[in-house]
Amino acid sequence: MSAQNRRPFVVANWKINMMPDQVGPYLDTVLPALVGETEVEVGVAAQDLYLSQMLQAAKGTPLVIVGENSHWEDDGAFTGETSPKALAALGVEYVLIGHFERRKFFNETDETVNLKTLAALRNGLKPIVDLDEDLSAYGHLVPEKVILNQLQAALDGVTEAEMAQVTIAYEPTWAIGSGSAASADQAQEAAALIRQSLANLYNRDLANSIRILYGGSVTPKNAPAFLCQQDIDGILVGKAALDPRQFLTLVDQAKK
Repeated sequence: MSAQNRRPFVVANWKINMMPDQVGPYLDTVLPALVGETEVEVGVAAQDLYLSQMLQAAKGTPLVIVGENSHWEDDGAFTGETSPKALAALGVEYVLIGHFERRKFFNETDETVNLKTLAALRNGLKPIVDLDEDLSAYGHLVPEKVILNQLQAALDGVTEAEMAQVTIAYEPTWAIGSGSAASADQAQEAAALIRQSLANLYNRDLANSIRILYGGSVTPKNAPAFLCQQDIDGILVGKAALDPRQFLTLVDQAKK
């Protein structure tokens, strides 16, 4: 499968920025603009407390609603966590796994990212597995060891059939929220490395079918340079996507 056959995927990651009275107006702007959209898959990742409202509003539209995190157990005594089983029952389709901020602030590790990936798949969720690179890697063209170690650890025990449901997001740590994105060439080289590693772990055909997203200070100004790269199939967007009109601009830019 060539890049032309991988459907672009644009995902807004709200993190914990939106207030309850902002959710409805945001969707009121975005949803009408997505009527009939088939070329680009469009998702919004939001806090758990907004998911039911958003799923109801997006029902019958092209917008997919994405969880920002889920636990490695389906249920149990894990106060404050999110059950992957409950997310799936609610109707959530995708879930972010292993975002850098989860690693930095909540002590997630390669092991817990793997457990969460397996749990998401077990419950029929489609994981968007985040790979990052630490600050010490800045300036290197491709921090191979960091990226490949995270990839291999996250996918340990993931079968070929399950892997077809996984999306990979590459987010260099130093670019997240900094205003300084990676260069398009850096991002492409990292994405190509990830795809080659997937081919080594599974097979070339499967690797060529997996979507790889770039995230980290994405804006309408720099997004086209990322989206035209051979191995980059979409973007995971933070701050710029909080403005629904900017988000729609990014969706339009992803159309090939």
